[in-house]
Amino acid sequence: MNLYFLRHGEADWPNWDRPDDERPLTERGKKEIRRVAKFLRELDVPLDDILSSPLPRARQTADIIADRFKLNVREHDTLGGGFELSGLKELVQKYPVDNLMIVGHEPSFSETICKLTGADCKLSKGGVALVDLDGQKMKGRLLWLFPPKFAKVL
Repeated sequence: MNLYFLRHGEADWPNWDRPDDERPLTERGKKEIRRVAKFLRELDVPLDDILSSPLPRARQTADIIADRFKLNVREHDTLGGGFELSGLKELVQKYPVDNLMIVGHEPSFSETICKLTGADCKLSKGGVALVDLDGQKMKGRLLWLFPPKFAKVL
């Protein structure tokens, strides 16, 4: 399985006075994710399904990607805060597709990638990592990791 990890786009609001779980993407974050979506389409990434954290910034990110790929987004609480390997195993078993994208948060995604692959990495906001995953063994190889600035080359 090709497993794409996508961290939500920028959602930094300097004077935010509501709960963190309610933060939406900024305009800059939306623009950046639109570029990432276009970049992934130009790479001819074959997505079969997109799963997202229910938090607004992740769901908005997933919706932008889904729109570009003509897919629907499925929300999963598992992808919210505290995501870990056991949650990933549950999702992989529930959605046995060849090309799955999950949209969520740090530091959970980088920690999960490390446990799967042994790679020491940090997924930036709007960054995408591709892991070639053996869903039975829950082990994989990190094939690539792109920060969103790679999408600016298009």
